[in-house]
Amino acid sequence: MSQPLFSQELFSRVPIIGIIRNLTPEAVAAILPVYRDAGLTTVEITMNTDGAAEIIRQARDLYSGDLNIGAGTVCTKKDLKEALDAGAQFIVTPILEKKIIKACQKQEIPIFPGAFTPTEIYKAWSLGVTMVKVYPAAAMGPGYIKDLKAPLNQIKLLPTGGISLQNMAAFLKADADGLGIGGELFDKQIINAKNWPALKAHFQTFLAELPTPMNQLTTQPLN
Repeated sequence: MSQPLFSQELFSRVPIIGIIRNLTPEAVAAILPVYRDAGLTTVEITMNTDGAAEIIRQARDLYSGDLNIGAGTVCTKKDLKEALDAGAQFIVTPILEKKIIKACQKQEIPIFPGAFTPTEIYKAWSLGVTMVKVYPAAAMGPGYIKDLKAPLNQIKLLPTGGISLQNMAAFLKADADGLGIGGELFDKQIINAKNWPALKAHFQTFLAELPTPMNQLTTQPLN
């Protein structure tokens, strides 16, 4: 599959990566139009989800131009090949793996590697990555992001792990450059009930927590 570029404009409009893990292809097919229509713009399918490659392929076929579709939990070159062959537009890892970073750079694919300590985060950034996923972020809280940004203000940080409706504003106020949100965003109780209007309303409560200029942008229709 061809690789249309990751849209920075879409991500800047709503700097949230919604993380889909362990949902069925049928559930994802029902969720994605709701996700798009709610105003969200970027989604990650984890490679340890059954049928992940086919989910990515189908999502790209249906939502190219409307959503950034990426692959997460990419830990090996095999994972990476499967994700890119399926058409993933960006790659997220839970770990700092130089081989994955270099392979993505060679193919000009945005890469968001996981790191935690200041040394790991600086090392990842020095390798030329797009943004560093700080994982697990909630273990240390928003204050950790603020502390990291003080000496490392040039580094773009994506806190992930335990981000919720209750703490996301605090992470953004601490100068996070985006947020990775999984189970809190994809509420399985609502999804299992197939209550799609409720899911759309749930998604929009997260949009309402974004800073005002971003929040205003989400009211504009996607092209």
